Amino acid sequence: MSEPKTKYDRQLRIWGEVGQAALEEASICLLNCGPTGSEALKNLVLGGVGSITIVDGSKVEIGDLGNNFMVDEKSVGESKAKTVCAFLQELNDSVKAKFIEESPDALILSNPCFFSNFTLVIATQLVGDSVVKLDRICREANVKLVFARSYGLAGFVRVSVKEHTIVDSKPDHFLDDLRLNNPWPELKSFVETIDLNVSDPVAHKHIPYVVILVKMADEWTQSHSGNLPSTREEKKEFKDFVKSKMISMDEDNYKEAIEAAFKVFAPRGISSEIQQISNDTCAEPTSTSSDFWVMVAALKEFVSNEGDGEAPLEGSIPDMTSSTEHYINLQKIYLAKAEADFLVMEERVRNILKNIGRDPSSISKPTIKSFCKNARKLKVCRYRMVEEEFNNPSVTEIQKCLADEDYSGAMGFYILLRAVDRFAANYNKFPGQFDGGMDEDISRLKTTALSLLTDLGCNGSVLPDDLINEMCRFGASELHVVAAFLGGIASQEAIKLVTKQFIPMLGTYIFNGIDHKSQLLTL
Repeated sequence: MSEPKTKYDRQLRIWGEVGQAALEEASICLLNCGPTGSEALKNLVLGGVGSITIVDGSKVEIGDLGNNFMVDEKSVGESKAKTVCAFLQELNDSVKAKFIEESPDALILSNPCFFSNFTLVIATQLVGDSVVKLDRICREANVKLVFARSYGLAGFVRVSVKEHTIVDSKPDHFLDDLRLNNPWPELKSFVETIDLNVSDPVAHKHIPYVVILVKMADEWTQSHSGNLPSTREEKKEFKDFVKSKMISMDEDNYKEAIEAAFKVFAPRGISSEIQQISNDTCAEPTSTSSDFWVMVAALKEFVSNEGDGEAPLEGSIPDMTSSTEHYINLQKIYLAKAEADFLVMEERVRNILKNIGRDPSSISKPTIKSFCKNARKLKVCRYRMVEEEFNNPSVTEIQKCLADEDYSGAMGFYILLRAVDRFAANYNKFPGQFDGGMDEDISRLKTTALSLLTDLGCNGSVLPDDLINEMCRFGASELHVVAAFLGGIASQEAIKLVTKQFIPMLGTYIFNGIDHKSQLLTL
């Protein structure tokens, strides 16, 4: 095994070589390298990203020694960006690392083009207008963006991307693509060669459940006007029908067939979600369309023609009780069908590319093959601009969460995390940041929060005094344990975005350390 494969062996088992290659090609920019940002970037450096750039204009202070493990006493008074950069470089010398000693807020104002150099930006501890401006900049440059902020025992993480398309979404639970309720001719022909009434008990208990269910489904439809079981009673009757074919109670293949009977009841054709993606306006490709949407256009054509309502077959089958001969023959049949579907899809992709004026070979065979394998699991994520969320949030959702005992804490912190920024803009400090004047800060924060709620259209809504008091007690501090947790969440979302695997969070993730809750708000 090569050195990179040995180094990243454990994570390769999760996102594979394609995902790792995407990480190694990625260029990550971190804004502010306090504990939250440093922890987030540490995880990405250990994961093997291609390069990192840290932007932070501050110096290491005594207070940093208590919450940031990437600085030490020797670095007090030194550039924080330089110190953290050197520490991270030691963790993985394969990662290219550099730093810029400049305030992120100033950089956002003076050089917005700077951010177009990166695959992804992680912005930590940004406040107010800088958040809105950076979001606008990154969207225009088509750069992925993750916001993260820790504030005492609370914090948030939010992904912001105009559009994020995923081929390999890796759902936790997904139905095997066996087509038991819609077998193609070659599978039907193979099934017909096997007799369920074979007299040899050994042969009978080694018939694969795929064969059993396809045969039984065919028998059922012949006696039910061509319809598969649909009602609860019919489904139970079908399972009893399968069970009646057992000749002994130790036939594991028939037990597997009964357990897998629900796969026969599954709806034929593509899911409503894939149908929605196929009907998206982006599925009408132009010369500027992404590879994803070109392949979606080809998928739409395939489903309407050769697929007969189905997506390309995945081509794999699960383990099952079977004779070796039957299992290998089944594998070959599924693989052959998957390969045939891929070749049709490939031709359609090439034709579409030619029609829109692009190089017909610009999308590689492995890319098309991966798309075919995962065609039932496609995802498209679109995120609201931060500015839209701030200026025009869902008032109904805010009021609903404030009135919900389970979500009131998360929504309260969401409001207060925005209120403290407005407080800082008005009073040049965060509530409770300095000794003395705590009662005054509590009163001011309460007034600021009520004003914010009114501006959001939630007249009459109030926040609990205990929550406001705690927010002031936090004093805008970054506690390492909270920063490490939120930094971990941010890096996890960054990996999803870079590898285009798994589904990133849709909404604003709120961490409530007081009640030990993590919740997602969609506003």
